[in-house]
Amino acid sequence: MPVSAAARRPEPVPMRPLPPIAARVDAALARMDGEVDWLLALSPIGNDALWQAFQDSGRTQIPPLQYIDLETDLAAARARLQALPVHEIESPLLSGLLAEKQRELERQIELVRLRGTDGFINASLDLFGGVEPRLLKLANQILEEVELGEGLQADAGIDEVMAAVEDELAWYAGQSPDFHADVVVDTDLNSLMMVSHGTFYIDGNLRIPRARIQPLIQHEIGTHVVTRHNGHRQPLKQLEVGLAQYDPLQEGLGVLAEYLAGYLPAERLRVLAARVVATDMAIRGEGVPAIFDLLHNTHGMPTDDAFDVAVRALRGGGLTKDAVYLGGLRDLLDYLHDGGAFEPLFIGKFALSHRVVLDQLVEAGWACAPDLLPRYTTWPDAEARLVRCRQLPVHQLFQKEPAA
Repeated sequence: MPVSAAARRPEPVPMRPLPPIAARVDAALARMDGEVDWLLALSPIGNDALWQAFQDSGRTQIPPLQYIDLETDLAAARARLQALPVHEIESPLLSGLLAEKQRELERQIELVRLRGTDGFINASLDLFGGVEPRLLKLANQILEEVELGEGLQADAGIDEVMAAVEDELAWYAGQSPDFHADVVVDTDLNSLMMVSHGTFYIDGNLRIPRARIQPLIQHEIGTHVVTRHNGHRQPLKQLEVGLAQYDPLQEGLGVLAEYLAGYLPAERLRVLAARVVATDMAIRGEGVPAIFDLLHNTHGMPTDDAFDVAVRALRGGGLTKDAVYLGGLRDLLDYLHDGGAFEPLFIGKFALSHRVVLDQLVEAGWACAPDLLPRYTTWPDAEARLVRCRQLPVHQLFQKEPAA
């Protein structure tokens, strides 16, 4: 299946607007998705102080996690959500999709409301699910069988990475003039990079191996920003903000992008596996010290990675989302192994289980082919790597050294 440039753009599909009630509910749900920024609400602040306190305690205790103040009136948001006339929507196809999104937003509101309480983890399980035995077995297999590489020097800082980010955004704007993403440099970010509601956040203190700059940019911009841009062009706006349960496919595509861009190191795959193990431990009531001890002392993870994974698993009181990275990658590879088409995955943000529904949306004129594909698909060897992915098992999806 070719992934090379211009030839991949299908013929334009005639589109039509959504029926009136569906359009009104769709727009309201898209606005509310932006109001409830649960990922930022659950991202701890003061991360350097957190690590220092953990160190000072002999790695046995950690202070309570701190978060940004909530500005959203959650009760009012829930009331507006429940008042939407979802059951009056003219099309059963659209009614089903928008009702599904309505229920997901209500669970996200509940998740944020329960932040830092004993009830949080049940809300997280309701929204993201837990760790199924097959996924935990895969994670443990990766941690036991995938050996650490030699590691590369962290020889690139924020200025070099930002130059690459700006070049990337300019390239997409050259392909499609309305392409845009706000960029925020944050020195208190508990992630190297992330995209939330279309805004690209980057750690102002980051230092990474130069060979990892492009794979990480392809993960964040080539997947999360590009699919948001493509979704913005669809009549159904949920494809911009994300249909219900879209996270696993988005994160699976993001990790796959790192491989297709030429360097998904063994360490990265091990981190994804560690997140599954940490999530399982958090569900079973373990804290940061026990998770850190297992990952660092038993599985040999560096202290910064082990601490980061442990804290992420305990965000909010036990955020089970981190299991979706490896789970999403596994499900995406299963799809590719079965001969699944690659390009339609960039129409917008949706779950793999929506593929049949997506075809129905296209046939109805409520969705069309992606405006943009990731930049890496224009690079030499991307097609050969994708062909390889259609055969590789998950625990072998890594590269021992960067592509030349």
